[in-house]
Amino acid sequence: MSQIRGRLNKDADKLTEAYTASIQFDKRLYPYDITGSVAHARMLAKQGIISEQEAQTIIGGLNSIKEEIEQGKLEFKPGLEDIHMNIEARLIEKVGEVGGKLHTARSRNDQIALDMRLFTRDAIAQSIAGIRGIQRALVNLAEANKDTVIPGYTHLQRAQPVLLTHHLLAYFEMLQRDVGRFQDCHQRTNVLPLGSGALAGVAYEIDREFVAKELGFDRISQNSLDAVSNRDFVIEYEAAASLCMMHLSRLAEEIILWSSAEFDFIDIDDAYATGSSIMPQKKNPDVAELARSKTGRVYGNLIALLTTMKGLPLSYNKDMQEDKESLFDTVDTLLATLEVMSGMVNTLRIKTDNMTQAVGRGYLLATDLADYLVKKGEPFRIAHDIVARLIGYAVSQDKTLDMLSLEAYKQFSPRFGEDVYSITVESSLAARDNIGGTAPKQVAQALANARKALEESST
Repeated sequence: MSQIRGRLNKDADKLTEAYTASIQFDKRLYPYDITGSVAHARMLAKQGIISEQEAQTIIGGLNSIKEEIEQGKLEFKPGLEDIHMNIEARLIEKVGEVGGKLHTARSRNDQIALDMRLFTRDAIAQSIAGIRGIQRALVNLAEANKDTVIPGYTHLQRAQPVLLTHHLLAYFEMLQRDVGRFQDCHQRTNVLPLGSGALAGVAYEIDREFVAKELGFDRISQNSLDAVSNRDFVIEYEAAASLCMMHLSRLAEEIILWSSAEFDFIDIDDAYATGSSIMPQKKNPDVAELARSKTGRVYGNLIALLTTMKGLPLSYNKDMQEDKESLFDTVDTLLATLEVMSGMVNTLRIKTDNMTQAVGRGYLLATDLADYLVKKGEPFRIAHDIVARLIGYAVSQDKTLDMLSLEAYKQFSPRFGEDVYSITVESSLAARDNIGGTAPKQVAQALANARKALEESST
């Protein structure tokens, strides 16, 4: 059996054959193609479309082909175009003409739609598992450094003191949303398209509910035209993956910054860094840098598929062959990034003393001073202006706030009293005692909630 030519009178040009073939990349769908074919054969027998003996012969042949592929014994042929035709051709070689009955009541159009849904469904499960891995790493790091305080930043400028645990749990929240998006994507992925035929359904009394149950699908597609041409679920996966990679990239960026001599907040384990070919002293955060860079690659896959699909009329078009390489690359990139980032976070060394010293520089308690004046009756905008001028004075004197005399404070407002010196990093943290704030009590609860979410997800 060679490439399907149908009514065409000439063999495909060799360049055309190579250009249109997809076996070089869709061969990784073989387990899904075989699983779907086994369920289809069982349904055909159940409905009396083929005999039970024929179904068993076909299923036996398919299982044997799966073993051949897994053992590297099956040679895929580009002339057969794709994984479906390669498996079907080998099946007929093994079991004879009865193998040709397998394709009864289906088309390659609904067959590939099924394979892609089965693949994406597994990819979703693997992605969620990978996200849980890095969430555990973040929670472990947060628990090990519960008392560490760092500068919180806006505009990459020191702003207010926060607990390191609070900072790390921000990424837990981002990743928790990613889990939700993948779970949501699963709902629309887990729909059976098989039975839609090429585009109009099939002219046999099939049992789609039986196949759905066999393959673990929640629902059955309701329109055959849409079923064979729908790749929304692939786009949704790639969109969810893009958001997840964006979150990983933000974490990678902070790891890069924090490991620099300018910050010196953390030390990356040697297993997740590289040296320089010319500068012996260098320790480069290459893993984090590549995670940051590969995010753009995943974005590109999403945009490529959106662009492919935007102009396609119903129903199936060969353009849709382009859905596979982008999806495979996105899945591989995301899973690898999740795994390597988890390992890196698990082995980060926190330089607590350096973080504490950084909190002491940059007038991070300025907002607390303004709040102090507000509690003494000053309108916030006036209090803001008073503290801004006070900070300007402290900078000009090269003094920290605790070095200023009470007389210096009173130059800017008579509302300042001795109790101004009770404003500390600890009081600043404790004051933000509301849900979502950085107060130790709130952060401890957030950490407990994160740990509970992870435990519940593993049961």
